[in-house]
Amino acid sequence: MSDTTRGQPEPIPVTLLTGFLGAGKTTLLNRLLADTGLKDTAVLINEFGEIGLDHLLVQHFDDATVLLASGCLCCTVRGDLVEGLEHLLRRMDNGVIPPFRRVMIETTGLADPAPILHVLMMHPYLVMRFRLDGVVTVIDAVNGLATLDAHPEAVKQAAIADRLVLTKTDLLDTPERQAAFAALDARLDRLAPGAVRLDAAKGEATAAALLEAGLYDPSSKIPDVAGWLRDEAIEAAEAAQRGQSAHDANRHDDRIRAFTVATEAAVPAAALDMFLELVRGMHGDKLLRLKGIVALAEDPARPVVLHGVQQVLHPPSQLPAWPDDDHRTRLVMIVRDVEPAVIRRLFDAFMGLPAPDQPDGKALTDNPLAPATMRR
Repeated sequence: MSDTTRGQPEPIPVTLLTGFLGAGKTTLLNRLLADTGLKDTAVLINEFGEIGLDHLLVQHFDDATVLLASGCLCCTVRGDLVEGLEHLLRRMDNGVIPPFRRVMIETTGLADPAPILHVLMMHPYLVMRFRLDGVVTVIDAVNGLATLDAHPEAVKQAAIADRLVLTKTDLLDTPERQAAFAALDARLDRLAPGAVRLDAAKGEATAAALLEAGLYDPSSKIPDVAGWLRDEAIEAAEAAQRGQSAHDANRHDDRIRAFTVATEAAVPAAALDMFLELVRGMHGDKLLRLKGIVALAEDPARPVVLHGVQQVLHPPSQLPAWPDDDHRTRLVMIVRDVEPAVIRRLFDAFMGLPAPDQPDGKALTDNPLAPATMRR
């Protein structure tokens, strides 16, 4: 049942804009603010002075919120994010500021995006008013390879992205830069295989291309499962990863793996809950991102959508119907320092599937870790 059916407003989509220092986040944001697709958008930024507002500024509301000519509200994120978001909602609900239909949050270049995602996924009030639409990460095409080598934060920013925006590709004017970019391109294929890649210099990083990156758009009821999960790209990256003969121990992203857990069978709700709880308990700090669509055994016609970051799992939402002909349960996980086979075996145990190393087909549900109702 949708929020509108219950008489509550539809959750407002939130896009997180991140990327390392100097990647071009502010330049991209300035361009987006002039896009009609971001009309009626609340924009939260870390450094208010970096945004070119002089020609856009129409009216001051207070020392932290201004109304732009584009229709955007702009707030500095100097204090607590929860307080800032609640403040925006109060002012909108009370008619102090115009209604906004979307929120875009720009992080600092050194930020770990996970804490912001935690807020959007676990705060009891904010989860009723906001929904995570997607993570957009800006990558410097000239310096990106060296940045990934030197800064683990940059690796994490790229790994959890739904959209990767490449900037400065117009500056790849020497053989050395072109070679470094080719290596960066291949590295992003391994690091973020599920992310859609856009070239800012070619005009591809538009609001239309960056927004609605999430699975579920309540306003249109059109979930883009293929684009959101991109399990085919992740499977290809897994195959390439398995084919590599050696790893550079100094490369941060050699520790990060993206993979898909999928099954044709409907999943009992209790088994799903216990599987997720065990994964969070055992590997929560290493679970950078989880996205999925699940066919519950109790209601297989209406799949459940999952979002997770580390130990935090967003309250599941249920779709009114499957969006396409693929009714498989698919969980895309991005992990650090965890072998995908470990989590796959755990999932098989809860699903009662045969273990790969048991040729007689003996199910892992004989394992006491599996729910009692699934053991033979």
